[in-house]
Amino acid sequence: MEWITLSNGVKMPVLGFGVYQIPADICTEVVCQALSAGYRLIDTAQIYRNEEAVGQALQKSSVPREELFLTGKIWIANASYEKAKASIDGTLRKLGTDYLDLMLIHQPFGDYYGSYRAMEEAYRAGKLRAIGVSNFYPDRLIDLWHFVEVKPMVNQAESHILYQQQKAHEIMEQYGVHHQAWAPFAHGRMNFFSIGALREIAHNHGKTAAQVAERFLLEAGRSVVAKTTHRERMAENLDVFDFSLTAQEKESLRSLDGTTSAFFSHTDPETVESLCKRGAEVWQN
Repeated sequence: MEWITLSNGVKMPVLGFGVYQIPADICTEVVCQALSAGYRLIDTAQIYRNEEAVGQALQKSSVPREELFLTGKIWIANASYEKAKASIDGTLRKLGTDYLDLMLIHQPFGDYYGSYRAMEEAYRAGKLRAIGVSNFYPDRLIDLWHFVEVKPMVNQAESHILYQQQKAHEIMEQYGVHHQAWAPFAHGRMNFFSIGALREIAHNHGKTAAQVAERFLLEAGRSVVAKTTHRERMAENLDVFDFSLTAQEKESLRSLDGTTSAFFSHTDPETVESLCKRGAEVWQN
């Protein structure tokens, strides 16, 4: 595993294992398998509703806590200082740990400034080793960056060869915020694994399309969080450090970049309405 150094000096694995949409009843076993495969970064979130299952996997694993990198995310329903403060402690309790290596604000909606103040406080108290955001487009990232004391260290955003977010990446670099990619395979949407250029490059290197997609992101300065429930793919997704892409191959993949998300746009009114309503419903539950 290779590691990068965040702006505050904390080291983070460049490849992580995400547990989005992994049901709690199988999540513990899946995370145990991921740790056995060699993953050391485990990425979860309050809205995933499997924090306790992840915590059980950590307790079962023989990997020392200091070798792990745990990421959590504060959901919209907890977007205020008081709610976020309580939710941070709740996440720590569910995961069975005294600290998180990284905590992110999951979505740029609600009182995320209040949430960020709670994260800053927890960071200073040693409960969080690094803090940042997720799904913050450049305008909101720049706004937040200018009006907080502890600058965000990470912005986790949808990023793959069909939606590379190059302009956003340049802004993140300018402000010293590391770009972490979620959905590196677009969850298989947009005929991702049938892309001719991707398959040809994979064949040339004796690799899979997924491995080439990850390698492209790594060489473009992103770290990656990927998800799978299949043990063989866990190992496959980690096996990306023994080859490099040529300049021509990278240019071929860069040419595939588009402006359309494989999921939704955070600037679309209907999407914003849906996410905000979902946040309220979760809080009522």
